[in-house]
Parts: sequence; structure tokens; C-alpha cells
Amino acid sequence: MTMRDTNKIQFRRTRWLVGLAAGALALPAAGHAETLQGALAKAYENNPTLTAARAGQRANDENVPIQKSYGLPDIGSQASYDENIIVPGNSFNAPARSLSAGGQLTVPLYQGGAVRNAVRAAKYRVEAGQADLRATEASIFSQVVGAYMDVIRDQAIVQLNQKNVSVLRTNLQATSDRFEIGDLTRTDVAQSEARLALAEGDLRTAEANLIASRESYIRLVGEAPVDLEAPPTLPNLPGTAEEAVAVALNSNPDIEAATQQVNASKADIGTAKSSRAPKVSAILNGGYNNYLGSLDSGVPGVSVTQETSSAAAGVQVTLPIFTGGRRSAQVRQAQSRSSQAMEQYIEVERGVIAQTRGAYAAWQANERIIAATQQAVGANALSLEGVRAENSVGTRSILDILNAEQEYLNTQVQLVSAQRNSYVAAFSVLAAMGKAEARDLGLEGGALYDPEVNYRRVKGELWDWADDPAPQQVATDTRTVPAANAGVPEGPPSLPPQ
Repeated sequence: MTMRDTNKIQFRRTRWLVGLAAGALALPAAGHAETLQGALAKAYENNPTLTAARAGQRANDENVPIQKSYGLPDIGSQASYDENIIVPGNSFNAPARSLSAGGQLTVPLYQGGAVRNAVRAAKYRVEAGQADLRATEASIFSQVVGAYMDVIRDQAIVQLNQKNVSVLRTNLQATSDRFEIGDLTRTDVAQSEARLALAEGDLRTAEANLIASRESYIRLVGEAPVDLEAPPTLPNLPGTAEEAVAVALNSNPDIEAATQQVNASKADIGTAKSSRAPKVSAILNGGYNNYLGSLDSGVPGVSVTQETSSAAAGVQVTLPIFTGGRRSAQVRQAQSRSSQAMEQYIEVERGVIAQTRGAYAAWQANERIIAATQQAVGANALSLEGVRAENSVGTRSILDILNAEQEYLNTQVQLVSAQRNSYVAAFSVLAAMGKAEARDLGLEGGALYDPEVNYRRVKGELWDWADDPAPQQVATDTRTVPAANAGVPEGPPSLPPQ
């Protein structure tokens, strides 16, 4: 199938879905029509999985200034006030009270590369987290697209089953009337009754499925689905599976995250090795004591100084000599974790390739299923019409009519399902390629969330009181959203053109 053929099928499918959304899929309640882009925008704004992932990434950003702080000067101070409640009997000049204060400045001069490698690892993990955030975004969007199309499909299936129940009721009435005049047998009536009962059961199942789909939509989007419009044609779909895989290997966020995790694990090895190196720090400290006039010399008429102060400066060198093999174990541990990260990268890459090829195959298969099922719908419509005509002249039984009606219903349901499956599979192809994120879909609304903004804000922060505002809930709850129902507008469902 060429790209042009694919686009033609996509256009025909979208044109049919327009009719489906306009007729069979509108809810009874009046309201503004919802577009797929609008649903995605709402999920992008307040889906709790996505907003939680953003908060988690902001927490991940803080690892960079945390690791940087270990290479910066550390200033500390302390103060105390003491009252000596009980004075030893042999301490004739012990002070009754004292006030002391002190401070220390420690400046790391050399740490064997520990800080440098820890900061590098933190930066790599920030980049990995940003890629994971992209993957979460694509995953939520894929779920929203699936839920959106599920509602469209299940509303159509409910209408098809409602129409089938109505037809079977009419058939049963006609069969009963003909039985009363002796034209048909009791067996014909029983067959019609049985088929109507089964159809009513199928309708209840379809209604339950529709309620479940609407509730899933509410869970993801935060609002009830009202008057869903047909989804737009998806952009930039690949012409071949190989083309899709090539794009995925360069753009899939899971691969990007795995790559950065490998880089971070290599930096961790350097951090572990630095534990063997000497640590050099410059230290400056000072102290002040005041006995508040309570220090006595013990000699009448002789006073003593009530205040003392001190200061010292020096260099401290810490040289690890023997730790029972702990440091070499830490290095080997970091090396093994780096090997693990490399193997996990290959696992992710394999998964992305398989996911991309599988989604592409599902999309293409459903496009062919749509074409075949459209022919089947048309053929079954003609077959049903013919069976009814032949029954009127006595060459077909009531059971033949019932079977023809069931086959017609089945192919219509199959067509609706294939339409849904094709669109969802096509979106899954884009997601696997790394092209199903907000920046690719032209979402309506305000500016897109950029995780880099927060990272740039905090990566160089040195102030110890630079807190953020108190946390606030971002995602909306769904307590006030009414429970979903299985209501659909009355009238015949919109079906694909024959």
C-alpha cells in the first residue's frame, strides 16, 4: 500500500467518522462539541499522572544544586547559654553562667573528582527525567485517543443494537400476526422471540461498554464526553515500517532516557573511585565566651576577664588508607550498575523497535479490514433486502431473515470497531516514533509546559531560603462529574457510505 493510498483511506475514514459523530454519537444533552485536540489539551493541563510526573521531574532537577553544594564553602555557627545549677564543692571560682558563640568556615579544595562526577551524573539524570516526562505525555495522549475513540465506537454500537432490537420487535409482531392467520408456525414465532431476547441482551452489554468507555474518558480528561466530533487526520504518518523505526530510534523518548541513564552510570563510576583519593579542605573557625560577670578569681579584690575569644585557620587533609575493601566494592558495584544500564538500553531499544513495527502492522491491517468490511456491509444489506423479498413469496424462512439481519448487524459493528482500531494504531505509530507529544499535535490553549524552565531556575541556586510556594493541587478531581450513562440520540445510526 502506497502512502497516497493510505492517505485516501484515511480521508475516507475521517469523512465517515464526521457523519458518525454528527449523527450517531452526539449525547442528548446540549453543549459545545468536543474535539480530540480539545480533549488532549484538557488532559495535558490537568491529568494527575502527567501533573505528578512534572512535579517528580522538578524534584529530580534539585539533585544538581544538591550535588554542587558539596563542592562549595560551608558556613556554620552555634551559640549557647548555660546556667550552672549545681557547682562542685571544690570549684571555688566556677562561673555561675556563661554565653558562648562560635562559627566555622570550611572550604573544600580537593575531593578527588567526587563533586564533578556527581554533578555530571545528576545532569544526565535530569535529561533522562525530561525524556521520561515526554514518554509519560505520549502515553497519556495515547490513552486519551483510545478513550475518545472508544466512546465514538461504543455510542455507534449502542445505536446499531437499538436499531436491531427495534427491527426484531417489528419482525416478531409480523411473525405473530402471520401465525394467527395460519401462515406461519409456532416455531417461527419462537425463533423470533429468542432472537429478540438475545438482541436485548446484546444491547444491555453494549450500553455497559459505553458507560465504561465514558467513565474511562472522564478519568483521563477530567470531564464527561459531550458531542464528540470526528478526530482529525493524523499528520506525518510513515510510508513504511522501516521509516517509522528509523524515526523512532532518533526521537523515541524512552531511548533518550535510557541513553542518559547509561551516561549517568558511567559518571557514578568516577564518583565511586574518588572515595580512594585524599580530601583537602581549608578551615577557619572562631569562638567567643562571656561569663556574664559570674567568673570569680577566688582571691578577694582580684578580678578576672569575663570575656574570651579565639580564632584558628588551617588545612585539613583526609587520606583514606584502609576500609576493609568497602571502596573497591563500591567501585565494582558502580561498574556493574553501568553494565546493567547498558543492557537495559538494548532492552528499551528492542522494545521500541517491536512496538513501532507492531503498531504499524496493526494500522495497516485495520486499514485493509475497513476496506473489506465496507464491502461486507454493502453485500449484507443487499442480502437482507433479498431474503426479505424471497420470504414474501415463500422461498425463504423467518430464520433466514433473522440470520441475515444478524450478519448485517455484525458487519456494521465490525466496521465501527475497525475504524476505531485503525485510528488508535496509527496514533500508536506516532507515539512510538516520538511524534505524539504536545509540541507535535498543535494543542489548543496556553503555552506548553517546558521542564527546562524549572531546571534553569534552580540549577545555580545558592540561597538556603529560596523555597517554592506551598504545594497546590493542579489536577482537577471528578467528584462533581455526573456518573456516565448509556444515553444516545434516537434515530438511525450514521453508517459508512456503501
